Order: sequence, then structure tokens, then C-alpha cells
Amino acid sequence: MPSATTKDVRVAIIGAGITGITLGLGLRERKVPFTIYERAPGFRDIGAGLGFSPNAEKAMGYLSKDVLKAFKRVANPNGEDYFQWVNGHSEEGELMYKKFVGKDGFQGCKRSDILGAWASLLPSGSVEFGKELEGIRETDDGVLVSFKDGSKVNATVVVGCDGIRSQVRHYVLGSTGKNLVKAAYPGYSQRFCYRSLVPMDQAVQAIGKYKCSTRFMYNGPDSHIITYPVGNSSVLNVLVVISDKNKDWPEGLVAQGRHTCQGSKKEVIDALQGWNETARNIAQLFPDEMEKWAIFDMAENPASTYIRGRVCLAGDAAHATGPHLGAGGGLGIEDAYFLATLLSHLNDMLGTGPTSAKDERATVEAALKGYNDARFDRTQWVVQATREAVDLFQWQDQRVGNDKVKFGEEISAKFERIWNYDVVEENGRAASGFLCDMGADSK
Repeated sequence: MPSATTKDVRVAIIGAGITGITLGLGLRERKVPFTIYERAPGFRDIGAGLGFSPNAEKAMGYLSKDVLKAFKRVANPNGEDYFQWVNGHSEEGELMYKKFVGKDGFQGCKRSDILGAWASLLPSGSVEFGKELEGIRETDDGVLVSFKDGSKVNATVVVGCDGIRSQVRHYVLGSTGKNLVKAAYPGYSQRFCYRSLVPMDQAVQAIGKYKCSTRFMYNGPDSHIITYPVGNSSVLNVLVVISDKNKDWPEGLVAQGRHTCQGSKKEVIDALQGWNETARNIAQLFPDEMEKWAIFDMAENPASTYIRGRVCLAGDAAHATGPHLGAGGGLGIEDAYFLATLLSHLNDMLGTGPTSAKDERATVEAALKGYNDARFDRTQWVVQATREAVDLFQWQDQRVGNDKVKFGEEISAKFERIWNYDVVEENGRAASGFLCDMGADSK
């Protein structure tokens, strides 16, 4: 029987995306040992823009000041601190709703820029590439993680940050062999999108300087367009989201785990026929050939839990959602903040004196239960609210349609609930609950 020992927590993070990297930086800040295992041969450069809402920025600052500072260095300044929704079918571009996002709030950046900035802060040797997960097995001594290159590691805690097609999710939900669990797989949201980073001079020529200076959404039946500047205003991030009349993503692509297929400018132009001049000009900015991205999420078959024993899920691996509310990346950073806090307390507990394997296991599981209890309801609500929001954006909500007053009320309520979440208070409540359960001082 294993003897009682004193030791540090060893955290294995599976996946080097937004959630995995920021969790690593939060653990670094709290001096908790960790290693990130990434299946790709290096950090991936995905040519896309993204934005972080006010709640995400707040979580960054409390997770690690370095995380927030790095984001602000690459974040694009707003031309206006407002998010504007306009009627893409009216020739004059009638304003449907306008919302203040806070001073320098909801700024955008290139995904490659922010991941590069954060990755540069990671300690040397803290990321191992080419590590494709093969299996997870819990033992008396910890959690044994095996990879397809034949290597194995033993960890105190495993955190699955491996994205929407998470393999760790299969373990957590017990989806193996013939016992397949629907919630282990993301579902097609019946929307797809085209995206591009357009050189700013071309964008300004097409739609004007003002419309390229800040965040706009153009709304219409069965489609919507999002634009905002990134890369120090050198490019305009453009996203066109379209409802799929076919309802299903091609079965062959699903079987291959592929969420993209070949697309074209002509498809975008055809989809925006009948829209106003601005929308039609945006369609012309796309390259002749490009990828069409299916939008998958976890709305129809949500995970029943984010934890199993000493293994947990975070970010898209737990609660993948569409991009429509700009909240997915921010939720992952919130997750990272909660986990970094709880695992820091766990590290302190296990490092203060001899602990039996049984007690260690119970303590780890209690920490992860605190995480699950704190994060589950909020993140699941955002997944469902995002589905509801895209119905609003594409005038498919029969209660609202294109009624400006109702549209503004519905949109504002969703954003307020996301943005005004008190991440510090809720994090403190989760930490206090865990410490209380363990009989420790929460002060």
C-alpha cells in the first residue's frame, strides 16, 4: 500500500489553445508545476480574428497580470466603444441597436498574435508537441496519461483543454468502444461561415473608413455579417454566418472529424443577394477560393458533467459554443482562472504534510468538484444563449423578427448577463467552499 508522502501537484494540460495556455500561465503565476501536451508539431497559426468581452478581460487580469498585458499589447484600439447592429437589407443601413462596450472594451486581435504573445510567456520546456492522446487511466499514484508516440506521464490532475473535438471528453463521459455517448461529440448547429482577414486599404475602399474602424454586425434573414479591425488596424476581420438549408453537415466530413470544406466567393455573393450595397461589397472582399467552416457546438447534447475523478474539462472541450456572442474564448479564460485558483490551494494542501494516496485522491476530487459546481450552470447557459442569439441576428425568432425595440432588449439582456458576471466573487466562493470542505482556513 502506498505510504503517505508530501509532494507538489503535477498538472497535465491536454491542448495548447487559448484555455490551455492561459491556464498554464495562471499556474505559473501561482507556482504550481504543469506541462502542456499538444498534439500538433507546433503552435498553430489560424488566420482569424477574435475578440474578448469585458468579463474575459477581467478574468485575464486576475488570472495573471501578464496575460492581460499581453492581450492589450496586441489588441486593436476601437474606433468607437460601441457595438452596432444594422439592418443589412435596408439600403441606408438602418441602425437596429447600439451598445456601449466599456472604455476600450471588447477589443479584437488576430488569433495568431495573441496566442504567440501568451506562448512567449510560458516557461521553457513547459510545452511538449507531437503528443496525441491515446488513453487515460487513474491509479493509486495519480492519473496515467499515454500518448500515441509511446510516451506516458503520471499526473496529479489532468485538464482537458483539447477543444471542440476533445478526446478527454470521451474519457470524462465514459464514451468508449461500443458505449458511445452522444454528448462526447459536438453537434452541427445548422450554420456555417466564411471568414477572411481583409487588407484594410481594400476594406476601406469597399465600405468606407468609419465602418472599418469599429465593431459592426449586419443583420438579415438567415444570415449575418460581423466586421471589426485587428492587427493594429492593418486588416478587417470579416465573418459571414449563414443558416444551412441542408440542415446536416456532410456525413463523410463528420466521419473524418472535418469541420471545413471547400468554399468560394460566389457562394458568399449568392447568399447575400438582396442585401444592401455595404453587404454586397463585403462579399466581394473574399478570395475566390476559401474554406467554408461548419459551426459545431455542444448545445443539443451538452455534457452532463465536466469532471470524472481527477480529470476535468475546460474551454471548448467542456462547453463549445458558436462565435455569435463573442463569449467562447472568454469562458475558457474564466475556466482557467477558477482552475488556477483551486489547484493552487490544492498544491498548498498537498505540500504541507504527509498525505496518503486515498486522502490525496479525495482532495483532488473535491477541488475539481468545486470547479464543476462553479462553472457548469453559467457555461451551459451561454451555449444555449448563443444558439438563441443567432436566431435573433438572422431574424428567425418569431417573437422578435426585425423589430428594433424587441431586438435591442433581447440582445442587451444576453450581453449584460455575460459581461456583468462577477468572476472574482464567484471564484472566491468556489475557493472558500473547497477550503471549508477540506477543513482549511479560507482567509
